[in-house]
Amino acid sequence: MKHFSPFLILLFFFGSLSAQNVRVKIINSLTGEPVPDAVVRIAESKAEFSASEEGIVMLSVEGFPVQATASAPGFEPKNFKIKNEKITIPLEPIFEALSEVVLRSTIIPQDVLNTPASVSLLRAKDLQRNEGASVMDAVDRVAGVSVLQGALNTNKLSIRGVGSRSQYSSNRVKAYFMEIPLSSGEGETTLDDLPPEILDRAEIIKGPVSSIYGAGLGGVINLYPSEGAWGNKVRAEATAGDFGLFKNNVQASHHDENNSIVATFNHLETDGFRKNGQYNRNSINIYGSRSSSENNTLSVLANLIRLKAFIPSSLNRETFENDPAAAAFTWAAAKGFESYDKGLFGISNHHSFSSNFSNTSSIFFNFRNGYEPRPFDILKEEQVAIGARTKFNLKNDIFGKDSELSFGAELFREWYDTSTFENLYEEYPDQGSVAGKILSNTSQDRNYYNLFAQFNIAVFSKLKLEAGLNFNSTFYSLEDLYAQDEVDQSGDYRYKSILSPRAGAVYTISKGKNIYASISHGFSTPTVAETLTPEGLINTGIKPETGMNYEIGFKGNFLKNRLHTEIAVFSIQVENLLVAERVAEDRYIGRNAGKTDHNGLEFLLNYNYSISPNFSGSAFINGAFNDFTFDEFVEEGTDFSGNKLPAVPANSFQAGVDLVFYQNLRFFATFQQEGEMQLNDENSGSTDSYSLVDLKLSWSPRIFQNWETTLLAGVNNLFDEHYAASIVPNAVGFGGSAPRYFYPGKPRNFYTGISLGYEF
Repeated sequence: MKHFSPFLILLFFFGSLSAQNVRVKIINSLTGEPVPDAVVRIAESKAEFSASEEGIVMLSVEGFPVQATASAPGFEPKNFKIKNEKITIPLEPIFEALSEVVLRSTIIPQDVLNTPASVSLLRAKDLQRNEGASVMDAVDRVAGVSVLQGALNTNKLSIRGVGSRSQYSSNRVKAYFMEIPLSSGEGETTLDDLPPEILDRAEIIKGPVSSIYGAGLGGVINLYPSEGAWGNKVRAEATAGDFGLFKNNVQASHHDENNSIVATFNHLETDGFRKNGQYNRNSINIYGSRSSSENNTLSVLANLIRLKAFIPSSLNRETFENDPAAAAFTWAAAKGFESYDKGLFGISNHHSFSSNFSNTSSIFFNFRNGYEPRPFDILKEEQVAIGARTKFNLKNDIFGKDSELSFGAELFREWYDTSTFENLYEEYPDQGSVAGKILSNTSQDRNYYNLFAQFNIAVFSKLKLEAGLNFNSTFYSLEDLYAQDEVDQSGDYRYKSILSPRAGAVYTISKGKNIYASISHGFSTPTVAETLTPEGLINTGIKPETGMNYEIGFKGNFLKNRLHTEIAVFSIQVENLLVAERVAEDRYIGRNAGKTDHNGLEFLLNYNYSISPNFSGSAFINGAFNDFTFDEFVEEGTDFSGNKLPAVPANSFQAGVDLVFYQNLRFFATFQQEGEMQLNDENSGSTDSYSLVDLKLSWSPRIFQNWETTLLAGVNNLFDEHYAASIVPNAVGFGGSAPRYFYPGKPRNFYTGISLGYEF
């Protein structure tokens, strides 16, 4: 035996060297908190290791790499590779508690319960409850937000009734993508060309937020890109449906503790259910971040979109009721469409000077080249913008009270060139639009800057106060390059500088139950077109819309934090209301014409439940009761005071149920009810209220190791409701024709899809 002793000693020694002790920490991906009931399973040996109360799993492996799976009740299981002795694995909750989410869009990050404002959160699963054709479907399910969807490329949204009078676009609501402005220099916002697959979440602040973001009387929408799955992953998915719908998405990602990059290609096409309704969009999105140290993180974003979408336009009531698939006659004859190439590029850097002092700064560049043949003319646009935003955050103690100060600046400059041409489609039958002589040619230089600051302090353990202030300066110049007419629109204009204050308070009634109150000021500047008189000259007397928002609310958790509730009562008084008067088929002028009152109540209930380890679910219901009226509004001798605002529903309700079986079979049901909308300022007509039901079923079987497969099928508008998805407020009929108020909603439609993913 003594002859074998040295050999056994050497065998034991080298065997000990080959066995590696590994420490795995399992955390909640949203909160960073440990997951104490997690389990790590080694793929080859099928051995299981349970986590401690700190979410720590200690195990021993025979060399690297080793394939493993982490799982826990209420979380998505995650495959990963053990490559070293220390690793952190974030698990994504299947149904997370809203109150635990830290909001990024507030200038000082804080959780939902401690935010004295009405902020709605849309997570990745909320953005893709349907076939994922448009982000606007999810935005429309938020209480207090109304999205009128004429087509995939014809959307406008209003928040608490602000922006509802816009004709064809959203121009009183601001939007940002990773703190880079998506809104143009004159406030127009387009979100419908962003595929939901590139987004991780959206945060919607309702009501004036000018103390943080400048012009945005209705509110602001902040979008955040997906950081990809932990590890290395590629995924390809395809969806097909009625009316020629086809969508495919290809995504590659890498994510570790210090680096993240996600590259996505998305293609969407459809014939549309209406004539002249074809749609084709391609987009590429790249987002990456690198933490070079514990104190510094650099992020980059690139987004490119190419779109061509035909326009069926609106219908009069008779056609809407009897032939909703028709296109407006002139738009069909001209084969009218819009097409553009657009891009967005940004770099952002977050640096922590210390544990209490940090800075986040970003610079960006975007462009848009558009071409839009319309029956009355052909529009050509070229748009380029640059800008920067910086924000400092300082935590400190004042008289022993926790406080935080945030301050910064945002600069924006945009060059916008536009020209119009005759459309000779009537002279070339069946050929569509043909460009003729030039009709106009203008160049615009739009500029604004914001200086902002906010201070938060915990006065007592149960009382937190915040105060904010924004200083805005907006100015532009217009150069008329068309000399063939007798009108010269050239000129410079600067609006008076605007100070927008905000104050808010949050009081904790008991643990997990808070009440809040806030007062905030907001404004929206007129578009360049709204500043022109009927003669084409700049109206130097026109003023920005301004408003004050008064709000009180409650946010609280019940039933061991499974039930999250919110209720908000608000009143917004808008002054210097901008009224768009139609003076030609495609010509509007603006004027300040009075005041409006926006009073309402919004509520949200969100409930998560787990019946067994293999069966869990969530349910939500939210709604809004609106009383939006003209306070003082007299136009051309007609008094509309007391009338309801057009193009906004009197009330709305949304509800949904999500069920998960064995973590791979999921069922989604969504209900939406919209009240009637007034068609015009006179309130002489309205739409009918309507209800929609959407269903979706997905199955994700684990067939092969490292592979993810998902099969899905769904139906929208289950009961084939006939409804007006959008209207043109105050539409005017020309040449004796009836006014074309209505965009019909899509009838019942089915879709199915498949997704394949591989982790390596």
